[in-house]
Amino acid sequence: MSHLAIGPNWPARFALAGLSLAALVVAIALAVTVGEMPIPLAVAFRALGNGLFDLGYPVSAIQQGVIFEYRLSRALMAALCGGALALSGAILQALLRNPLAEPYILGVSAGASTGAVCVMILGLGGATLGLSGGAFLGSVAALVLVGLLAAGAGGASDRVILAGVAGSQLFNAATATIVTTMASAEQARGVMFWLLGNFGGVRWSDLAVAAPVALLGFLVCMVHAKALDAFAFGADAAASLGIPVARVRLVLLATTALLTATMVAIVGTVGFVGLVIPHAARFLVGPGHARLLPACLIIGAVFMILADVLSRILVPQQILPIGIVTALVGAPAFAFILYRARRPA
Repeated sequence: MSHLAIGPNWPARFALAGLSLAALVVAIALAVTVGEMPIPLAVAFRALGNGLFDLGYPVSAIQQGVIFEYRLSRALMAALCGGALALSGAILQALLRNPLAEPYILGVSAGASTGAVCVMILGLGGATLGLSGGAFLGSVAALVLVGLLAAGAGGASDRVILAGVAGSQLFNAATATIVTTMASAEQARGVMFWLLGNFGGVRWSDLAVAAPVALLGFLVCMVHAKALDAFAFGADAAASLGIPVARVRLVLLATTALLTATMVAIVGTVGFVGLVIPHAARFLVGPGHARLLPACLIIGAVFMILADVLSRILVPQQILPIGIVTALVGAPAFAFILYRARRPA
């Protein structure tokens, strides 16, 4: 399948793009019909018509609410979140030239969680800063800390990963300290459930924030696709090809911080998506970022939608946090990548 996308065969590329979009549509259809209350696909289409175009089809108020106000918004948010985190992982892996790089491992997610919790519990920034603003500042703080630690340790790719692990532990400890010492019992329960990832509270207003951010981030990444290809040979090689290395790094790191912070602020921390999906996309379409980035967006979206469906049906009458489901898939994949990336003694 990867040969189809790598060669100059445009019909094959269009066919692959069509299959990807079809997979996304099927995943959304599953998300709106499968659950504790199974709903026929025909009823789902009528409910969507009523919600989007006010067509007046005969659908019960309960089914209309479940499909349009709950399941559809949840599925679309899952798609945006999965695509954004997969994009962030692909960017970080390219910039650092390390197959283990992703927002969760580099501390970006942990920093965003700390920033969001500071707004939620401590009230820092109030209405002026907002949850997304707090998460963004936290993610930037995490990136700065990890960058300083890595630079002090020599700046090698493996040092960046180790610095990210240290930064993650620090910000996770800060989050836990704030929650356990300053939050009420009700706040602590809500925050801890949110930190594991949760699409249950998603509303259409959240999509109005997440969709433009995801689209902007994707466009910025696509503009820098050729620069990312040059980074595969190292920063020095990229500079010799005329790539403004410092500016590109700054722009793309800020983009990953914005994407991660926005998604964490809305749904909480979701790990392993940015690690696993770029490798799966690379296997399918090759390493060229002009193809890899759209593939990450689609595959990440489909993966997260299906993971959300599983979170709603694995345990009867319960909804698992989405972070648990992604970890069940991501942890074995992480171990496999770690094994493949080992160096000979």
